[in-house]
Amino acid sequence: MTRHLLDITDLAPGELRHVLALSTAAPRRLLEGKGVALVFEKPSNRTRHSMEMAVIQMGGHPVYTRGEEIGLDTRETVEDATRIMAGYHSVLAARVFSHSTVERMAACSPVPVVNMLSDRSHPLQALADLVTMKEHVGAPDTLRVAWVGDYNNVARSLAEAVLMLGGSMSFGCPEGYGPGAHEVTRLTALGGSVRDSTDPRAAVDGANVVHTDTWISMGQEAETAARREVFAGYIVDEALMSRAAGGARFMHCMPAHRGEEVSAGVFDGPRSLVIAQGHHRLTAARGALTFLVEAQG
Repeated sequence: MTRHLLDITDLAPGELRHVLALSTAAPRRLLEGKGVALVFEKPSNRTRHSMEMAVIQMGGHPVYTRGEEIGLDTRETVEDATRIMAGYHSVLAARVFSHSTVERMAACSPVPVVNMLSDRSHPLQALADLVTMKEHVGAPDTLRVAWVGDYNNVARSLAEAVLMLGGSMSFGCPEGYGPGAHEVTRLTALGGSVRDSTDPRAAVDGANVVHTDTWISMGQEAETAARREVFAGYIVDEALMSRAAGGARFMHCMPAHRGEEVSAGVFDGPRSLVIAQGHHRLTAARGALTFLVEAQG
């Protein structure tokens, strides 16, 4: 059966640990002479560079395509485009607005489909975050990770990954922008422990890692003024970081807005792991691709 990576939960906990091990291993040329389609409805600096270089390091040929070049569901259906690309490539990867797009791709693709970001999930970022934590902070199952701000796609995938490995997540999100009771129940069932609060200080108290993201994601520009007002008390600054555990580190998937979700002093300071985190997007891409190609046989 063809394996896909649309959500972190597409992996069993043991498989997640295996992908992390593959990520930090020397690259193998499993894609020699093969193509990998990289479809971008939404642009990204880190995603494009990391995925292209991962494919090249594995001996393959990445083909970058903008969403408008294909015209999913405008020029042709998702299914038609997917079936055609699957005849050229050994892996299809897509960065999309709607998670249903990658679900539809996976439903008809005979080759692995990788979600490079959707409105629901960002599994490659979660893998990169875990590799970064393991390298700079400690084993994820021993850590308490705090998320401050908007419970978005990055937060969801990160929480799934941390909890599947037995770690702890605490959320500090404004009312209406947190995971909510149903989602907390789902996450708790994955393992580890979950604490949900509207108080960022309660979320950060004693945390080993403090993670945040932009308040306004692509496609939410019309909500800019309202979101800035709602999230005004959720900036990760030096005062908030002082409540974390000794030696705690700061993470952000970027792009960042200094002075909004994080202060410049924290983002550029000695506790920040944002550059290492960004570089591990390449590490994570290699691990995910290796796992999927090996599973395909």
